[in-house]
Amino acid sequence: MRPIHFPHALLAGLLILASGGFAAAASTTSQRPNVLFVGFDDLSDWIQLLDLASPIPMPNLDRLAQRGVTFRRAYCAAPECNPSRTALLSGRLPTTTGVYANASDWKQVMAETVMLPRYFREHGYASFGAGKIFHHVDPHFHDNASFDEYLPFLTDRLPAEKYNQLTRARTPDGEWEPLAPTFDWGPSVIPEPEMLDTRSAKFAVELLRRPPGKPFFLAVGFFRPHLPYFSPQRFLDRYPGPEMPLPLVKAGDLDDVPAGAHALMRRWMRMWRGIQQSPNPQAKWREAVAAYAAGAAYADEQLGRILDALERSPHRDNTVIVAWSDHGYHLGEKDHWTKFVLWEKANRVPLVIVAPGVATPGGISDRPVSLVDLYPTLVELCGLPARADLDGLSLVPLLRDPDAPRDRPALMTEMPGNHAIRTDRWRYIHYADGTEELYDHQNDPHEWTNLATDSRHREVIAAHRRWLPAREAPAAPDFNPNPPAR
Repeated sequence: MRPIHFPHALLAGLLILASGGFAAAASTTSQRPNVLFVGFDDLSDWIQLLDLASPIPMPNLDRLAQRGVTFRRAYCAAPECNPSRTALLSGRLPTTTGVYANASDWKQVMAETVMLPRYFREHGYASFGAGKIFHHVDPHFHDNASFDEYLPFLTDRLPAEKYNQLTRARTPDGEWEPLAPTFDWGPSVIPEPEMLDTRSAKFAVELLRRPPGKPFFLAVGFFRPHLPYFSPQRFLDRYPGPEMPLPLVKAGDLDDVPAGAHALMRRWMRMWRGIQQSPNPQAKWREAVAAYAAGAAYADEQLGRILDALERSPHRDNTVIVAWSDHGYHLGEKDHWTKFVLWEKANRVPLVIVAPGVATPGGISDRPVSLVDLYPTLVELCGLPARADLDGLSLVPLLRDPDAPRDRPALMTEMPGNHAIRTDRWRYIHYADGTEELYDHQNDPHEWTNLATDSRHREVIAAHRRWLPAREAPAAPDFNPNPPAR
């Protein structure tokens, strides 16, 4: 086991927590452990937990890392919300289910699937949820059968006019395309107690104050730092735009990426073009990154409120905690903004698991793992009947020994035919048109040099191709909010 390293400013607080707080002791009763399942939306790996050079601390996420295992090579199953969350909650990959896109109607193709919170509910747990857990485009994407009690996801109100007046961008073909009204940032227009993530944290805090009863599964889905990047002013004050550091980028970074990569990017270039075409692109870029960082800080504070409540509760020593993000995020790296691509930044996610009596406190694992592994992991940790129909592999061996061997890489999919394979050293990408990318993370952590056309790496590519899915489920139909009358 290797100890995890934290920024010096956090070390003192972490040492205090190590002497108390989340005591990593096994349960002294026969009761199955509770589960606290906390998700962030669009939280990238550019945070200090995973990158000490990052300007974005998340001290409460670090608190969890001190008590459990941090998976430094954790990946989503798909770099967009609906397919990622559907995979995480079902334990099944997009290539198994056909849920490839945000619009995919998972209920049409997965009607008999028992989602993770529902599985716990069917095995004696009280199941609670708040915020964004399933995808939020329409209430149809929510699964009522998964929860005994749920605080609905209601998006925060947008301001009457955009703070950031980027409204459209010109394509390389000279056409104008509108930017989403949600591509905006600034101080929240609603009071902090009424904001979605504040209300979700309050729901969890109040639930943790209830006297012990049945074991619980509590899922809390924070919406921040998802766009629009609105936070209370006090968080924006921490990140003055003109002083905000920017992520590392390389001029001409896209010169060696193939047609398949450009095809995926083309669908989602509007926001990055909007920044680049503004009167002062560098200043606008810093503003947007600063507002994103403020959203991460706001969400982390809400996590801290829940952790404080758990610490004061009778559940503190008998609760498994999982903190995750649904996918990664680009903030200008590789000339890209948001997700929807198969590079490391869009797919690598923060993942921390605290399992009293099982997880190695302060441990870090560099084995590539997937969010689809969480379903079988929690089933095993809580002693529920194992399921043979899941695509994931339990992470319990890595919780006990973060360096334990693991013979499966992580698979990511973005729309049919486009896949990435992540092993310890390499990221291999194969696109639907047959084009490829290969990156050596040992020597090129920013993925600046595509090695796929280098004949010296033919054997590496061949070894990774073997992990591509042999079969892919047909794409699920898009959800239709206004189906034709019968």
